[in-house]
Amino acid sequence: MRTIRSEEVEKAVYDLAKEACLSIIPSCVKAIGDAAGAEQAGSAARFALDTVLENAQTAARELMPVCQDTGYAVVLAEIGQDVHIEGNFADAVNSGVRRAYEDFRFRKSVCDPLTRVNTADNTPAAIHTELTAGDRLRLTFLPKGFGSENMSRLYMLTPSQGVQGVIDSIVETVRLAGSRPCPPVVCGVGIGGTFDTCAYLAKKALTRELGTHNPREDVAAIEREALARINALGIGAQGFGGKATALGVLCEVAPTHIAGLPVAVNIQCHCMRCAKAEL
Repeated sequence: MRTIRSEEVEKAVYDLAKEACLSIIPSCVKAIGDAAGAEQAGSAARFALDTVLENAQTAARELMPVCQDTGYAVVLAEIGQDVHIEGNFADAVNSGVRRAYEDFRFRKSVCDPLTRVNTADNTPAAIHTELTAGDRLRLTFLPKGFGSENMSRLYMLTPSQGVQGVIDSIVETVRLAGSRPCPPVVCGVGIGGTFDTCAYLAKKALTRELGTHNPREDVAAIEREALARINALGIGAQGFGGKATALGVLCEVAPTHIAGLPVAVNIQCHCMRCAKAEL
């Protein structure tokens, strides 16, 4: 049994929050650059993508938030079964979030859903835990802005709608969102499970690197077809038209009930932020 102190968890979350809010992940920067290179020189879409890249470079250089919406703090934790956390894990995570958002002057966006009174420190974080083998704790910090989160959708399809129903749902989500989630977007997709677990799978999918594919070939085929159909919509970067409405479609799957086919589509804007650490 390996002991990890809650102070170590707090520091790790603090560092991850800083890293994630100040930068776009490298695979996303590359995807934006590739998308810009494919657009016509002088077009509005090319200008929008070049501006997005310039913004990311400035944020990294000046240590400023890459987006003004530093998001709802989502923390995914894979906790080894041979790990003992000394102290309260949730309190440690929230303390790390609280200190980071205060120290780096990140926007505090968490509020009561009804009164709309701000919690004033961007907590509580959304904490998702999974038990895994081994004696390691893996933490993933995903700051989720709500310009894109609000455009996400969950479908409870019937089994007869099948693969095409899944793809249609992904494409429809992006079509209905239009320019509102600051495209080009990334689609995290959960397929299967239950009403709630497919939504978690969609969120988890957004922690993958762009350019990767699900190891199952049938699922990878869904990713490819959905991306091609989305980019044929012509919405384009920031809604200016062009070839790049989405940078990627990332799907995760889980077994489901014989009577159902849940599909969740979690939209991420072009500002794909994610940081990971292992303790």
